[in-house]
Amino acid sequence: MPIELDKYDRAIVRLLQEDATLSTAAIAERVNLSQSPCWRRINRLQRSGLIKSCVALLDRNSLGLDVVVFATVNLTSTGRQNLLAFEQEITGHEEIIECYTMAGIWDYMLKIVTRDIRHYEHFMRNTLAASPLVRELHSHMAVTEIKNITELPLGDKLADRI
Repeated sequence: MPIELDKYDRAIVRLLQEDATLSTAAIAERVNLSQSPCWRRINRLQRSGLIKSCVALLDRNSLGLDVVVFATVNLTSTGRQNLLAFEQEITGHEEIIECYTMAGIWDYMLKIVTRDIRHYEHFMRNTLAASPLVRELHSHMAVTEIKNITELPLGDKLADRI
């Protein structure tokens, strides 16, 4: 069930999505609340699970992780045991940074990040394609990153501003 957010909650969450290092005092000032009520709201949003965690976002290119691949996967069988086994298997690979079950012709979509094309080929051949659970695997290489953000859409930014 979605969590109801008023205009203050929206403003707080928007600020935290932009910069989670902001102090409660800085957030309170920007949303026109005193510090204590602002802290209580942030605390409530954390306890409710809306704010899952605060992390540092790293620049993958600065780390030499230049290749992004979207791989579509079909399993040999889509029985419950195979689905669970595949999902458990892929959680152990740090190269796979996102995984989704899909509606349509593919069972899964994976987002994979590697150093270079050789590393991806090795990972694909010796890990993904080598799995007895995988029947079909297609690689879709990202060429140019146009948009990559972590902020979730919260509605009209201008109308919700305090």
